[in-house]
Amino acid sequence: MLRIGVDIGGTFTDFCGWREGGHEIFSLKVPSTPPSFENGFRQGFENLLERLSPKAGEAALVMHGTTVSTNAVIERKGPKIAFFVTKGYRDLLELQRMGVRNPLNIFENRTKPLVERAMVFEVEERLLRGGAVETAIDETAVEILARRAAKAGAAGYAVALLHSYANPQHEKAVERAIRRAVGADAEVSLSSEIWPRIGEYERAIVSVLNAFVRRRMNEYIGAVEDYVADRLPGSQLFVTRSNGGAMAASEARNYPVHTLLSGPASGVTAVQYLGRSIGERNILTMDMGGTSTDISLVRDGEALTSTVAEVGDFPVVMPVTGIEAIGAGGGSIATIDGGVLRIGPQSAGSYPGPACFGRGGGAPTLTDAYLVAGYLPQALLGGNMQLNRDAAEHAMAPIAAALGTDILNAAEMCVAVASSNMVAGVLPYLARQGVDPEELTLLVYGGAGAIQGPLLAAEIGVGRVLVPTTPSVFCALGGLVSELSHDAMETVHGLDIDGALITRKFAALREQAAEWLSRQSPPERLVSEAYECWAEMRYVGQSFQVDVRLPNSAVDSEDLSAMHDAFHREHERIYSHADRTAAVEFVDLRMRVRGAMSVPEPASPTMFDGGDPVKGVRPMRFQGQFFPQVSIYDRARLSLNDTVHGPAVIEQPEATIVVPPDFTARVGAYGAIFMSRS
Repeated sequence: MLRIGVDIGGTFTDFCGWREGGHEIFSLKVPSTPPSFENGFRQGFENLLERLSPKAGEAALVMHGTTVSTNAVIERKGPKIAFFVTKGYRDLLELQRMGVRNPLNIFENRTKPLVERAMVFEVEERLLRGGAVETAIDETAVEILARRAAKAGAAGYAVALLHSYANPQHEKAVERAIRRAVGADAEVSLSSEIWPRIGEYERAIVSVLNAFVRRRMNEYIGAVEDYVADRLPGSQLFVTRSNGGAMAASEARNYPVHTLLSGPASGVTAVQYLGRSIGERNILTMDMGGTSTDISLVRDGEALTSTVAEVGDFPVVMPVTGIEAIGAGGGSIATIDGGVLRIGPQSAGSYPGPACFGRGGGAPTLTDAYLVAGYLPQALLGGNMQLNRDAAEHAMAPIAAALGTDILNAAEMCVAVASSNMVAGVLPYLARQGVDPEELTLLVYGGAGAIQGPLLAAEIGVGRVLVPTTPSVFCALGGLVSELSHDAMETVHGLDIDGALITRKFAALREQAAEWLSRQSPPERLVSEAYECWAEMRYVGQSFQVDVRLPNSAVDSEDLSAMHDAFHREHERIYSHADRTAAVEFVDLRMRVRGAMSVPEPASPTMFDGGDPVKGVRPMRFQGQFFPQVSIYDRARLSLNDTVHGPAVIEQPEATIVVPPDFTARVGAYGAIFMSRS
């Protein structure tokens, strides 16, 4: 059996492949092919199979991370959606939370909804807070509304009725009526099925987002699934999800909202996998690709989770891997704004891409600056992608002229501004998490992470940098080692809580989670399964919740006091304060199931046991200084405990690693490179 991890980004599509029982992991990357991303998938898949050499009848488990749903939301490219709400709540998407993103800007407007007001339909029904029916629903009236919506051009239907988290029956009645009115194959997204939590606007957004991206994801995943099944009969396609796990392709086609952050979350999954292997438990992750840079935290070996994330302009209030976008990517365009140098947010993307790619792009990008400053070689992807230095210099010339300097200095200024943008995002992020940078190891990955990351480390006070063996395809590796994962949840706010009730609720949620897991994959493919109890809790009167991992032993023994203690400890860790005499309340309960499949054991790559690892020199700029002869190392020729003193560059086919001045790099366990600052 083969296992293949795939991650599609805006610039490149990355692959990792492994045969069960083996030790070697094969990796490669190919240019992405927007808007038809499936073409890039097929090209890379075929290239990977040439290296894996499948045996006759051998199937594969394919874990696929994708930005298709994310891009659809950001670009607002989706079909017309009809939205069904309780009568009196037609303006729910317009009112939102009554606030604006930047209240200090008098010109700020609320986010424009994905559904126009004319496509919002009010349903005569009403449930009370506990789920009791106050006004029964008339399904015949809903059928009339559904036919009106279809006549107006609706291609998808989202439903979010008041208090459906407590009783989903009215939403299910709306679904039945829609299907009778417009056809059994109507695409209907119910908020009570996707994420049944308190908060009308948040549930509404989840259902609308699911309906908005469902058709595009259905088409894309269907094409990929058919191709994989035809190419390797008996194979199964999974899609990585925002919580760092994965789900069957059929599940992703129905509930694509769970894939909105799938690619970045896979990278953090790979960080956990590597961190466990080498004994690193407190890690700041940095994923820098072609269009953006994302950071996250791994504390005590566990990925930081969040129940509040954003995609585009919209909140996604579901448990996701806690990831924050902080800066530009390699394709971010340099501009002069009022005499000030800026990097991003505009990006050259994959096509035409940076000027040095030679695809017709003429705007100066961060990648062009890397090439001019000497950090990048003349070719990427093992020599398969030639870079045009003359085009990069030509693109950078207007920036240099505007700044009154030469092209080389302008390129380094671009790199310095990118680092400054990231510092302005990283330090407040760490402060909010109550973390000292000196406690952390910075693990860098993504196509540009190993270039910019070491430069950033010196700015934020992190003294240790870790570069994995395959940094540019690390998110694909995360797919390769992902577990099947799902969260079953129930809102309990307002109920009379005692230990026995919590135990009963978690027992029911465990049954739901186990039933979900049984639908994803044949049980013989799982090597283990685990269940985790989580709760959103707060002090009575508090306006926000804290996400708390509850000890399974406390839940099983109905020990409410131990559950409260877990909340106090987490509150104190985050805010340096806890009031153990104050009353505590539960808002939501959540059961997370993890189904693990076989994954490769970390192994050191085969190292070159002779010859000079230095393959040349080239001039570079670092921190305002010019270094005429900086050594260039071939990573494949570095053996365990070999040391490289900065300034230097270490090259491999899919990545370039910059070792800044005052840093020393050493080859450590599993071929990872550890950098430390003098």
